[in-house]
Amino acid sequence: MKLAFRTVALTLALATASVHAHNVWLLPSSTVLSKGDWITVDAAVSNDLFFFNHNPLALDNLDVTAPDGSAIKAENVHKGKLRSVFDLNLAQPGTYRVAVLNGGVFARWKDKATGQQKRARGTPENIASQIPADAQEVEVTQSAGRIETFITVGKPSKLQPSGKGLELAATTHPTDLVKGEKASFILQIDGQPAKDLEVTVTPGNTRYRDKMDEITAKTDAKGQFSVTWPQAGMYWLEANTKDSKTSVPQAKERRLSYAATLEVMP
Repeated sequence: MKLAFRTVALTLALATASVHAHNVWLLPSSTVLSKGDWITVDAAVSNDLFFFNHNPLALDNLDVTAPDGSAIKAENVHKGKLRSVFDLNLAQPGTYRVAVLNGGVFARWKDKATGQQKRARGTPENIASQIPADAQEVEVTQSAGRIETFITVGKPSKLQPSGKGLELAATTHPTDLVKGEKASFILQIDGQPAKDLEVTVTPGNTRYRDKMDEITAKTDAKGQFSVTWPQAGMYWLEANTKDSKTSVPQAKERRLSYAATLEVMP
């Protein structure tokens, strides 16, 4: 099942619940550079992987982390009709983590007077003010999503997970993937192993083939899973889950999502 994201961070919860046809991704012009240089990254919500045919991805919550942990500012940021785009000047050697971090709160309830279902989206700070005092059957859900890719300049460096939400903590380095070789990864939730989590890996350019050719895996007790790459090219990895570890008092459920673009070399 395809994971759906909206282009605005605060609509993530609604999108996950109601739309399942779209892929959300970052596509770098290069994932491996021999020395410091510029790259361009495309960002979109699409019906086909790495093909611009739906909406641009909002970059309000773009987070680019340099190998030393410092933040890198994107340049020439532009939002078009079908895609967003930005440039990065990667001068420091090592591995960069390029991510869009989405989060928000979604509420639904039954209106006491009319009996109709009502919905609202907001932040942890303002969601309570949007729900009437006499609302019935109130359900509040928190969401946290990470969309990312990786770029290495020179020699790969160790990834430093944030310890927040669902994210990748690699065993095999994500910019050192080769056709025919087995790669092992670890998924974590708040820095702890994401156990028994289903993962889907899909080769890009789905527009030009009849089958999705998805590779499915499941994390073990340590949050680890493996993929053997059938061919070179760009791949989209996604996973999602839910738990009750919310940081919003009104929310009983937290929805977690993760998507990454990975390049496999010949």
